[in-house]
Amino acid sequence: MLTNSFHRLALACGLACAPALAPAQSPAKPHPKTTSAPKTLVLTKAALQNKIKGGWAGQTIGVTYGGPMEFKYNGTMIQEYLAIPWYDGYLRKTMVESPGIYDDLYMDLTFVEVIEKEGLDAPAASFANAFAHAGYALWHANQAGRYNILHGLAPPQSGHWLNNPHADCIDYQIEADFAGLMSPGMPNAASAISDKVGHIMNYGDGWYGGVYLGALYSLAFTSSDIPYLVREALKTIPAQSNYHRCISDVIRWHQQYPHDWKQTWFEVQKKWSSDIGCPDAVFQPFDIDATVNSAYVVIGLLYGEGDFTKTMEISTRCGQDADCNPSSAGGILGTILGYDHIPAYWKQGLAEAEPLDFKYTSTSLNDVYDIGLRHALQVVQRNGGTVRGEQVTIRVQEPTPVKFEKSFEGHYPVGRLIVNKPLKDEYSFGFDGIGFVVKGEATRTDAPPGYVFKGEVYVDNQLLETVEWPTDFTTRRYELAWKYQLPKGHHTVRLKLLNPTPAYECRVKEVLLYSDQPTAALAATKSPSK
Repeated sequence: MLTNSFHRLALACGLACAPALAPAQSPAKPHPKTTSAPKTLVLTKAALQNKIKGGWAGQTIGVTYGGPMEFKYNGTMIQEYLAIPWYDGYLRKTMVESPGIYDDLYMDLTFVEVIEKEGLDAPAASFANAFAHAGYALWHANQAGRYNILHGLAPPQSGHWLNNPHADCIDYQIEADFAGLMSPGMPNAASAISDKVGHIMNYGDGWYGGVYLGALYSLAFTSSDIPYLVREALKTIPAQSNYHRCISDVIRWHQQYPHDWKQTWFEVQKKWSSDIGCPDAVFQPFDIDATVNSAYVVIGLLYGEGDFTKTMEISTRCGQDADCNPSSAGGILGTILGYDHIPAYWKQGLAEAEPLDFKYTSTSLNDVYDIGLRHALQVVQRNGGTVRGEQVTIRVQEPTPVKFEKSFEGHYPVGRLIVNKPLKDEYSFGFDGIGFVVKGEATRTDAPPGYVFKGEVYVDNQLLETVEWPTDFTTRRYELAWKYQLPKGHHTVRLKLLNPTPAYECRVKEVLLYSDQPTAALAATKSPSK
C-alpha cells in the first residue's frame, strides 16, 4: 500500500543489496500435491500453528523485501539487473526505522485485536471504529472509508463506490490475510469475515481482492498444489465479475506460456491495466486497482512453483504495489510450506523482529502466532470441526461464490481539467457527462493542527452536500467532491468555501469527468473562480 515519501526514501537509501536473485536455498519439499481438498483435514495443533506462523512470517518477509520498490515501477516490470536489498538484520532495521511500510500487518492486526477483545461475533461497527480511530496514516479506499465512518456513514455504505471513489483499490486485499489464516480449510468462513470487514473500505472488485486472497490462505492449509489452489479459491468470486475474468485469464496465460511470466505480465497489461475508478490512476500508469495487483500475486504464485525465492522475485518485479504483492504471495506460500520450511535465507534476522510490536498496535509476530492459533481453533469448532487434545479435525468447505457487486458500472473517464489553484471563495466548472471527481487537499504548514474547512458543493445550482475538509492528514477527505450517476447532459458544479483563513489552504488540483460511453475527451468549460 502507498506509504509516505519519507518512509520510502529512508528504506531505499544506504542499504546493502542482495543479488537480484537470492540464493535458492530451496525449502524441503512440501507435502505431496493433491488435486482436491479432503472432506476433512486432520492436523496436530503444532502443525496447524506452523502453517499459521508461516502465513504471518511470510507476509512480513514479503512486505519488507518489496518495500523499496513500492510504486516506483508503474506500468513496467522491475528488471533482474536491479538488486533488491536482503541481508541479516534488515527485517528488524526496517521495522524500527520504517514502520509505515507495514500497513499490510498493522491493518490486519487492528482487526485481530478487535476479535481478541470482542470475540468472533464482533460487529462491523467495532472493526470500523477501531480502524477509523487508529493513529496510522491511510490512503485510497482506506482513508475514504475512514472519513466516511468519522462522518457517520457506516459500513457497508462507507466502502460503496458511490461514497468511495477508491472502492476498487487494493486496500482490503492487503488486509484480508487474517480472515484466511483464522479459517483453515474453510474459505466460506473467511468470506463471511470479509463481508463484515472488507465493506468498511471496499466494494465490488476491490472487495473481491480480499475475498479471493482470504480463500487462498484458507485453502493453503489443505493442499500444496498451487495451480489447484488458485483455481479453487476463484470459486468464491462471481464469474461475471471483471476480477474473476482477469484471474481466469492469468490461469489461462500461465498454461499457454508456462515458462515465461513476463509474457503473462504483458497480457495483463494489455487487457486489464485501464483503471476507471481510482482518481489517482485514471489517465495515469499508476495502478492500485485490486484486480491487476491480484493478478501479480497469482503470477508470482504460479510461476514461483512453490519456491520461495522465485515467488518473492516475480511478485515483486511485476511492479506497481510491489511490497503488498510479495507480502500476499509470501504469506500464502508461507502457509502452504509452514514456518519451518521457509528457507533460512529468508528468515535471517526474523527472530530479532518477532518480539517487536508492530507500530500502532500492541501485537508482535510472536503474539499473533499464538492469537492466530486460538482464533483458528474457535472458527474450526464453530464450523463443525473438533479439537480433542492435540488433534484438530477440520470440516473442509467447498468454496461458494459471494454476492455479485460492480463499481462504476456505465462510467467512463473522458476528460480532465488541470486547475491547481487554492480555493479562496468559490470554484466553478461546467461539463457534458454523467459524473465528476474534484481532486484536491486541505493542508496546513506551520499552523496548529485541527482546523477543518467547511464547504458546500452545488450541482446544477442545487446543494449536493455540506462538507468538511480537515487539514489533518489522518482525518483528511481524500477527494474534495464527487458525484456519479448524473443524468446525461450538461452540468455545472460549484464549490463554495465557507470559512477561509490565511493560515491554511484548500487547493483544487484537477477535475476528472465521466460519461456513459468511452468516447474521446468531451469539451469542458470552466467559469472563472470568483
